[in-house]
Amino acid sequence: MCIRDRVQTASWNGITIRSLYFPEDAAAGKRAAQYAKDALAYFSECYGKYPYKDFTVAETRMSGGAMEYPQLIMMSYQFYRLPNFLTLFDEVIAHERPDWVLVQGDTTTVMVASLVAYYHRVRVGHVEAGLRTEDKWQPYPEEINRRLTDVLADLYFAPTERNRQNLLREGVAPQAILVTGNTVVDALLMTVRRLREEGTNTRRWSNNGQRLILVTAHRRENFGHPLTSICRALVEIAARYASDVQIVYPVHPNPNVLGPVHAMLSDVPNVTLVEPLDYFDFVQLMDEADLILTDSGGLQEEAPSLGAPVLVMRDVTERPEGVEAGVVKLVGTDERRIVAEVTTLLEDERAYRRMTRGANPYGDGRASQRIVEAIRNRSEVRV
Repeated sequence: MCIRDRVQTASWNGITIRSLYFPEDAAAGKRAAQYAKDALAYFSECYGKYPYKDFTVAETRMSGGAMEYPQLIMMSYQFYRLPNFLTLFDEVIAHERPDWVLVQGDTTTVMVASLVAYYHRVRVGHVEAGLRTEDKWQPYPEEINRRLTDVLADLYFAPTERNRQNLLREGVAPQAILVTGNTVVDALLMTVRRLREEGTNTRRWSNNGQRLILVTAHRRENFGHPLTSICRALVEIAARYASDVQIVYPVHPNPNVLGPVHAMLSDVPNVTLVEPLDYFDFVQLMDEADLILTDSGGLQEEAPSLGAPVLVMRDVTERPEGVEAGVVKLVGTDERRIVAEVTTLLEDERAYRRMTRGANPYGDGRASQRIVEAIRNRSEVRV
């Protein structure tokens, strides 16, 4: 099947949005095009215009508790589809002949797109470069995806100085690295600003003075016993603070998450299980939260800008800056440890305040501007 047969097209204000999909995923392709259209309309409202006249997106993926909006090319993946992805990106890059392929993060899509760009001698810019746990199995497969991507990249947009140092130790030329902050902070601050200007940031998820705990847990390394332990902790917290706390958990649709979470939590009175939220609703939920429990990477970067303490239900993190700044704490997946840490923050006001006072080490809301300027400055000479 040729690339033209894998495309759903939507348009908005003169912008063409091409959504790429595999034959059995036509419905997902249509949804992705609509998400892209909504995102472009939103950004246009914020800035008064949108600078691009062409936009390519593939099937959306889930992350944390929110449906992520597409940035350039995004798709969910399954390992058996890797050969299809190689063919797909080969066709896209051969057809578009870009000067740059800009990839963000550490998904398998990012790694494959970077590899195909290299084969076409197209330069690669890696947004969110240099994150490392130094354990190839945690997170899986993201740690290896980002290492391979950084072997292939030509320009490295590191969120923090620590990320830059990681890249330097691996032999990346200093002039190829730019510390930018992370674009997720840009998107978050822009969205919060709009919500507050529109007056739509009033409390929706809790009432009667209850404190709100936002939970997201979906990582592969937490499937099975770790997720069960997390759910037991939530049951204990909900019972201990039945009249004082409301827990909201946007549940990932993966059966390894959906099944055990609903089995253990659906009947707990002050636990609300919801389907994944769109980005704007999820930001509003984050903004309202008094405490966040997560195994997500992105939330570790976003939540400090909103002043909510973050307890990370993982054993390691590729984002240690938040831990060092005191706004994030690693608690693992042990039931007793999670309950103890939540209890401390709910009952010890000084401990809670200590985790809300630190500055966000992951950005100031201007990462995107720095990235655009860097690409402009390097686009005069084609490799």
